[in-house]
Amino acid sequence: MLVLGLETSCDETGVALYDGRAGLLAQALYSQVDLHDAYGGVVPELASRDHIRRVLPLTRSVLAKSGRRLGDIDAVAYTQGPGLAGALLVGASVGEALGYALGVPAIGVHHLEGHLLSPLLSVPAPQFPFVALLVSGGHTQLMRVDGLGRYDLLGETLDDAAGEAFDKTAKLLGLGYPGGPALARLAEQGRAGAFRLPRPMLARMDRTGDLDFSFSGLKTAVATLVAKAPLDDAGRANLALEFQQAIVEVLIAKAMAALAHTGLDTLVVAGGVGANRALRAQLDRRAASAGARVFYPALDLCTDNGAMIAFAGALRLEQVRPGRIAGEQPHAFGVRPRWELETLAAVQR
Repeated sequence: MLVLGLETSCDETGVALYDGRAGLLAQALYSQVDLHDAYGGVVPELASRDHIRRVLPLTRSVLAKSGRRLGDIDAVAYTQGPGLAGALLVGASVGEALGYALGVPAIGVHHLEGHLLSPLLSVPAPQFPFVALLVSGGHTQLMRVDGLGRYDLLGETLDDAAGEAFDKTAKLLGLGYPGGPALARLAEQGRAGAFRLPRPMLARMDRTGDLDFSFSGLKTAVATLVAKAPLDDAGRANLALEFQQAIVEVLIAKAMAALAHTGLDTLVVAGGVGANRALRAQLDRRAASAGARVFYPALDLCTDNGAMIAFAGALRLEQVRPGRIAGEQPHAFGVRPRWELETLAAVQR
């Protein structure tokens, strides 16, 4: 089955072509970073309009790179949620229109399910069951994953997601948008021990086994330090390093606790923060010492992308009647700006 994947949930337009036998054939991604940089964050209306401009040219590019024609496509998968409503509507309307015109199924995919399953595109790939750490700008969650659509929420953030905390802290340190990668680069120049920030909810986990996260207080602690006195370049780097280390320690501690809680020995890390080099290096060491294995998507699949949507759509199409996902009438559709991942099986199976 040849599946075209469209990702338009936020500020990146992703298109990919996935073949059930040959794997990922081609993908293209356009980032709106420069567009939103002047505003210090994503402007939903601008994001939607830019998706409209990019999605069809990117589709043509992917088809050209793969050597396939539009008529070769067997199905279209698009991000149905969660995300920005206007941005989601671009991908949904294009996906359903293509499905109608080509006479093929069109299927709405959960954005986080795409992230969660993206490590399965790598070689070697993890096997079910596993614990998944979904960590991005909008989400930080721990899930037990027993199979497609079989997700059990173990813990989630009570306020800011890890990636959101990275971006907000980067802004406090005078870094550009998006702040997460810029803060990670600055942290490489820092000296450990110059500052000490809290490790939110670790003590609570030790007492109760709670696997939830909280990062807004960590961001506030940085704001308090910045307000006390101006920081020079070395001070900013030192604070960036300590902030990153606090996030990394919390994520690792909670992930390892989730493995112990479930009795599993396989961890999957997905989402944009999963590309953080400090997180990967320290998590690999900690997991190895505990006899566990960690799987990550390829770096180019950590951020939002069409490949994960095409792949998740292909898996869903093997099991689900497409009309149940997009609507009861063929190619009727809606989007889900808010959509809890753990409810997915009940909605789509």
